[in-house]
Amino acid sequence: MDKPIKPKKLPRAPMPCQPAEVRAHNFEEVALGYDEATARGEASRCLQCKKPLCVTGCPVNVPIPAFVHAIAEGDYAEAYRQLKTANALPAVCGRVCPQEKQCEGKCILGKKGEPVAIGRLERFAADTYIAGSACEAQTGGNACPVQHPDKSVACVGAGPASLSCAGYCASHGLKVHIYEALHEAGGVLIYGIPSFRLPKDVVRSEVNSLKELGVEVHLDAVGGRTFQIAELLEKHDAVFIGVGAGLPKFLGVPGENLVGVFSANEYLTRINLGRAYKFPEFDTPAYHGRKVTVFGAGNVAMDAARTALRMGAEEVHVVYRRTRAEMPARHEEIEHAEEEGVIFDMLVNPLAFHADENQRLKSVTLQRMELGEPDDSGRRRPVAVQGSEFEMETDLAIVALGTRSNPILLEATEALAKNKWGYIEADEETGETSIPNVFAGGDIVTGAATVILAAGAGRRAGISICERLLGSAE
Repeated sequence: MDKPIKPKKLPRAPMPCQPAEVRAHNFEEVALGYDEATARGEASRCLQCKKPLCVTGCPVNVPIPAFVHAIAEGDYAEAYRQLKTANALPAVCGRVCPQEKQCEGKCILGKKGEPVAIGRLERFAADTYIAGSACEAQTGGNACPVQHPDKSVACVGAGPASLSCAGYCASHGLKVHIYEALHEAGGVLIYGIPSFRLPKDVVRSEVNSLKELGVEVHLDAVGGRTFQIAELLEKHDAVFIGVGAGLPKFLGVPGENLVGVFSANEYLTRINLGRAYKFPEFDTPAYHGRKVTVFGAGNVAMDAARTALRMGAEEVHVVYRRTRAEMPARHEEIEHAEEEGVIFDMLVNPLAFHADENQRLKSVTLQRMELGEPDDSGRRRPVAVQGSEFEMETDLAIVALGTRSNPILLEATEALAKNKWGYIEADEETGETSIPNVFAGGDIVTGAATVILAAGAGRRAGISICERLLGSAE
């Protein structure tokens, strides 16, 4: 294949997308991906720095210059292999990770212009490369190691942390069993992130490649209820806990228990995991709102707002008590939401929800805010403007204020040390918990974070488990 011409300066290649007026009414993927010529041109912008700052910005230290150079040369198998040396889920992370705050945020080209589109190239490499075998999909190698049938690992949960840990352990010859509470594997990748941002066949391909490696997935298995950690230790040599942090936080205002007020977790799970957007093909009815209000300004809030539009809402508002500059959501997700018609109400805070005669939500009282001094997060603290209350009509409210640890498994495992926030205490390097041979990683340790951070924690734990059980992680 001919090498691409490398001009001295080339503008960052935009991501092709469905038109806003079309995508706002369907659940197909919004971003369409680079074609080969675009990807090679974008990859050719990379300066191949001797001290690549982009790598330091990546939570798992993906060898970015190496995989980007391979794309520029047209060697997509090598690009994929380089990615898999550090990241178990490149097709997922290329779509949903906040690259602008991580690798791309460190790119030297971004100092005076636009950084290399590292995330988009990661997606291109993962989507383009068709692995020749399940082992190749997991490790980038062309052969599976000899199994160690006398050694087994249990992974609790089937989200990015557990999938990453399972993939590493299985590719090194250990027998792995995944225990998932829901009826489909994938965790937040399946129930939380809408298909227009992360197509579910991408997630299923990752799960299927694990199954081809010999990983067994046990569904409808609830830790702390249908099994205990002590029981797993009797059957397996090591246990990894990657159950995420899926218990929603609420506003704590009057009327929050009215019909029509949902946590983002419940709302998105109904739509995504339950396929409510395909009702009646799938028998999961959704709660439809005409005027929808979403509280919060992170990626989950953007997902909820954009989902509500696609479910037929006439009007969708995102209510946030700070300004747009403080919104934690990815810039791309905010822009996509705005293009699709989501309305942003900044410097506004809810005080109470109100019901109609049938105890269904009809409106919310809001109060205007102004920014004061910075708080512990570094963002300016919102301060209420006295006498600024007003009422806004809404018949569906979605609360997207983050999550905390689900206590079911943790309360049932008394020997498991937890911190003051209720998350599992685990060694930062190995992932091992207070219980010998029990490891943990992802949101259940750190609190809600990114997919790549969870996958990285799962991989580190997988390395530790292999060293413990096999004497080496190589």
